[in-house]
Amino acid sequence: MTTDSGLAGRAFLIVMDSAGIGGAPDAARFFNDGTPDTGANTIGHIAVECAAGRAETGRSGPLRMPTLDALGLGAAIRLASGLEAPGLDATPQGLWGAATEVSRGKDTPSGHWELAGVPVPWDWHYFRAPVNSFPPDLVALVARAAGTEGILGNCHAPGTAIIERLGAEHLRTGWPICYTSADSVFQIAAHEERFGLDRLLQLCREIAPELHRMRVGRVIARPFVGEPGHFIRTPNRRDFAIAPPAAAILDRAQAAGRATHAIGKIGDIFSHRGIDHLHKGKDDAALMDHLIRLADEAGPGSLTFANFVEFDSLYGHRRDVAGYARALEWFDGRAGEFMARLRPGDLVLFTADHGNDPTFTGTDHTRERVPVLGGIVSAAGIGLNPVGQVGYVDVAASVAAHLGLPDQGPGRSFL
Repeated sequence: MTTDSGLAGRAFLIVMDSAGIGGAPDAARFFNDGTPDTGANTIGHIAVECAAGRAETGRSGPLRMPTLDALGLGAAIRLASGLEAPGLDATPQGLWGAATEVSRGKDTPSGHWELAGVPVPWDWHYFRAPVNSFPPDLVALVARAAGTEGILGNCHAPGTAIIERLGAEHLRTGWPICYTSADSVFQIAAHEERFGLDRLLQLCREIAPELHRMRVGRVIARPFVGEPGHFIRTPNRRDFAIAPPAAAILDRAQAAGRATHAIGKIGDIFSHRGIDHLHKGKDDAALMDHLIRLADEAGPGSLTFANFVEFDSLYGHRRDVAGYARALEWFDGRAGEFMARLRPGDLVLFTADHGNDPTFTGTDHTRERVPVLGGIVSAAGIGLNPVGQVGYVDVAASVAAHLGLPDQGPGRSFL
């Protein structure tokens, strides 16, 4: 859609990290603690728990998401999985559908890359062993780069738990805490003041090329502060991700002379490629402030790509149903503020990268379809447009079509 300036209307692509809606056709091929992901449904099951009165901490009653439900969230859940999500039963008034992933991972890079038009063409490398997870040559490489005699951890672990368990030994020895998860990641935790933030980032930067050659998706710096018994992670996390193997929607928009804005960890996920303006913050509230500001300030023809990570990092992995519900309701309220600031000709799409069902076994992501909600703003609002079952890559193709970018990549626009 073009404006009087000759540029396409603006596009806002917003990822609610891990907010899946169930129904992935290949869920049985993915596992949590040995249990297939069949039946996982992040938002749907949260709605069920809320309606049953089992998610009352800091909130109460049925799940309330009037902004996204009016666009078609409840309808998208029914389409994806057949589940009737209590409280999410509004008649859709916007663009709505459910997207299916083809990449062979249920992780952040796979989901975001494919939403941006680049399915992952390889299998990621995973460190499967729960203890002594890393090969000796990799342990030696990390120790050499850190200037230490060894590393701590070398196992699967939740980030906050391993800091509490090994933080004191880290302060005593100076050795970095290295751990992984069911994702294709190598994470390093270190005290931001005693070990040094710059030193931690340089360590991750130095070892990342070797991990990327192994097809490990991300090396993640996890700085923390405090004393034993009172350690807390800081907002200075940094992901060193392998670069997408082809031009993603950010690259394509930038090459066409469009201003590109990345909110949250989008910059890290795409190795800071195709990004003109990076907007970071200490939490999702700060990131939402950026998004609302850009609804006022982003120029004609621009692309804003945002990730809101706390659904996943604070509530999904910790299996905190009430916390996840609170975050969804907070996000929905602020999304309403954002939507009210959009201009005629703007495209907005709310989606997710994978699931992380807090009612499910284990603590890993869950393989799910994801919602696609939004539409093109007009003076009369956003018109009804059910798009049905689509692919992740169709999201990128639709953004590209709206921005007037050359047709490229495997997706097909649903606009």
